[in-house]
Amino acid sequence: MGEFEVHRVRFFGLVPAGVRCLACQPRGARLALARTDGTVEVYNFTANYFQEKVIPGHEARSVESLCWAAGERLFGAGLGGDITEFDLCGLSAARGVDGGGGPIWSMVASGTGTQLAIGCEDGSVKIFQVVPGGIQFERNLDRRKGRVLCLSWHRSGTHIVAGSIDFFRVIDVASGQTVQRIMVNHQVEKAKRECVVWAIALLSSGTVVSADSFGRVQFWDWEQGTLAESHTVSTSAALSLAVSEKEDSIVVGTSTGATYQLQLLPVKLGGLEKCWVRTKPFQFHSHDVRAVAHSSTALISGGLDAQLVIRPLMEKVQKKSYDAVLRKFTFPHRRLVSCARKARLLLFQFSQYLELWRLGSTEETGKDGEVLPPCRMPEHLVQLKSKGPEHIYCSCVSPCGTWVGYSTASRFQLYRVHCDGDGVSLRKV
Repeated sequence: MGEFEVHRVRFFGLVPAGVRCLACQPRGARLALARTDGTVEVYNFTANYFQEKVIPGHEARSVESLCWAAGERLFGAGLGGDITEFDLCGLSAARGVDGGGGPIWSMVASGTGTQLAIGCEDGSVKIFQVVPGGIQFERNLDRRKGRVLCLSWHRSGTHIVAGSIDFFRVIDVASGQTVQRIMVNHQVEKAKRECVVWAIALLSSGTVVSADSFGRVQFWDWEQGTLAESHTVSTSAALSLAVSEKEDSIVVGTSTGATYQLQLLPVKLGGLEKCWVRTKPFQFHSHDVRAVAHSSTALISGGLDAQLVIRPLMEKVQKKSYDAVLRKFTFPHRRLVSCARKARLLLFQFSQYLELWRLGSTEETGKDGEVLPPCRMPEHLVQLKSKGPEHIYCSCVSPCGTWVGYSTASRFQLYRVHCDGDGVSLRKV
C-alpha cells in the first residue's frame, strides 16, 4: 500500500436542521420526516429504513405537521397557513391550499384517509376532503378561543379531540359542536402557570391521552370528564406522543432528550384488569424530542439535535437480525461536499449558498501517523449565494476546478471559476 497524506478538514461549518415531525404510513412501509428548514425526507422500512426520497426545503415553507392520506399521498401544513401536497415522484411541493385560519399548528387524517382536519391559530378546526388532484374545503367545526396545538381523530371518524393551552375539547364531527371541554391544569398548585397540551391521542376505547408542559401523560374519560390515570414522566415538558396500532403501547418524547414507553399490562398475572405502566426510558437525544412515531416493531424518535433514532421492540423481534439493532441517522444521507483534486479545491453545500475553499499544504515529512504542520493554511475563496427562496438540492465542482454548478427544485445554475493573483471571480454561464 502506497504512502499518502490525509487532510483533516475542520472548516465545514454545517449546522444540521432538527427533526420537527414524523408520520408513519398507515398499513404501509414508509416514514415521512420534516425538518426545521422545511426539508421533507421519506424513509423505507422494507430495507432497514433507508432514505428513499428527499424534498428540498423552501424559505417560505415551514412544516409543523405531516400526515399520509388516501394511500400514498403525503400532506404537510405549517405556520405559513397553507396545506401542501408533496409530489413524491417529482420531489417537490405539487400544490397548496390556504387553510383560512392563519398559521396551522396541527393536522391529522381520518381513519379512512379521505379527510384532513387542521388546527389553526385562530382556534378553529377545519375539515378538508381529499379528492383526486388535491383537497377541497368541507366545513368548519366549533371554534373556541386559543390556538389548536394538537389533534387526534377517533378511528370511527365520529369525534375529534383538540388540544390547546390549559384545556382540550372533544368535538362531534357530525354536528360540528364541542361535546366536552376538560381543563388539564386544575390539579396544579401553581395554576397561574400555563399548561400547554403539546400532544394528544383519542383511543378507540374513548380514552383521551394527553402530554403537557408539566411533563405529565394523563388518561381521561372524556364522556365523564374525569381523570383516570396520571404519569409524570419528566421534570420538564412532554412534547410528543404516539400510540401503537394495537393501542397497547405509547411512546413519549420530552424536552430533556429522553423518550419513555408506557405499556398496557395486566394488574395481576393472567388477570383481565389492565393499567398503564411506564416500562422503558431511553436517552438517545441531547435536545428536545419534538417528534415520535410507533411502528409495529420499533419506537422512532426525532430531535432538535437532528438525529433520527430507531429503537427496536425486542419482544417483537423473534430472532437476532439487523431488525434488532439500534439505528441512529446522525448525518445527511446525501453528498454535501465535492472535491476538485487537480486544483485542490473543496465545495461545501449549505441550504442557501455554496462555499469554495482551497486546501492547505505542507512541505514537511514525518513518520506514519504524525501530524504535519501546514506551510499554507486553508483559504476561503468565495461564497456563492442562491437567488430565490428555494434551497439548494445538489451541487458539484469539476475535477479541474474551473466549473461550479448547483440545482434547486426548479432551476440549474452553472458558473465559470477564474482564479488569478487578485482572487477568484465567478461568471454565470
